Amino acid sequence: MTLRAYIAKRLAYTVVLVLFVIVLNWIIFQLMPGVQGSIASLIGRVNAGGGTANEQVYQHYIEQYGLNQPPLNRFATYFWDMLTFNFGTSFQTNHPVIQDIVQSGRLENTLLLLGSSTVLSIVIGIFLGIIAAWKRGSAIDNFWTSASLTTFSLPTFWIGITFIFIFAFTLGWFPAGGITPNTWGQGGALLPSLGVQLLVRFQYLFLPMLTLTLFSYGGFLLLTRATMLETLGDDYVVTARAKGLKERTVLFHHAFKNASLPIVTASALAFGSVLSGAIITETVFNWDGLGRWLFNAIGYKDYPVMQAMFYILALSVIAANLVSDLIYGMIDPRIKYE
Repeated sequence: MTLRAYIAKRLAYTVVLVLFVIVLNWIIFQLMPGVQGSIASLIGRVNAGGGTANEQVYQHYIEQYGLNQPPLNRFATYFWDMLTFNFGTSFQTNHPVIQDIVQSGRLENTLLLLGSSTVLSIVIGIFLGIIAAWKRGSAIDNFWTSASLTTFSLPTFWIGITFIFIFAFTLGWFPAGGITPNTWGQGGALLPSLGVQLLVRFQYLFLPMLTLTLFSYGGFLLLTRATMLETLGDDYVVTARAKGLKERTVLFHHAFKNASLPIVTASALAFGSVLSGAIITETVFNWDGLGRWLFNAIGYKDYPVMQAMFYILALSVIAANLVSDLIYGMIDPRIKYE
């Protein structure tokens, strides 16, 4: 099978999988109780804000969210909306969900936090995993393996609260939460220079990024160590060392290249989960991202937001798997497209 035929086949599988996700996502939220109660709560909040809670208002929201239509019609409307990324209107903000995602800055904040921590986790985990495999059985191997297991096992909220107590409250080196100072842009005050803005943003980013990096790098370290140990004893590695090649060349060019396929899958899945946000970490650090937004939507019973986020997360994971499959053939020419 040629590469073009393989890509076409994988794309066809991906389309089928996306359609399955759309159907499953609809069924899950149709079976979840509480939509009518959420509408009633929404009317109560409108009434508390000075509106009039009556049957007409109730029927207005029922029609707005299509709850007065037969299930088949609701599914047809939902199916087309998912394909066109029209996720409806949020119960909480009464804004289009896609607007709350893109124009609110939550998407950029999540990409900044999750993207930077994921890159650091992969780089640190792979590098330390190679060193641990090279020094197998030594004090270095035991230390980094134990450290990775420890940080991987600790809950992120405990790590985050500990960092806040030490670095924010005790030492005062970093802010305890948020994304920027509350005084920026208020009262007509001018924003500082770009360099100062970047430095301040990094100060707010550092603690949640460090929390996610410590929690995530251990998985890549252990995976890299395990795959490297399988290849370091192979004949081609022994032959490379017998030729007098530098140990760095043997480790990174010969052994790691052939041990990298499982790491590619893990890395792709990690990036595929970026758009889900870090719900616990963003909530602990009051980071205005998609994860904290989803957490608030769950407490608010904001079903359009939850449905949109679960759908976007599924699409991201599917795309990540597709990319990892295509990268396999570029890394290892022994893989045939079948």
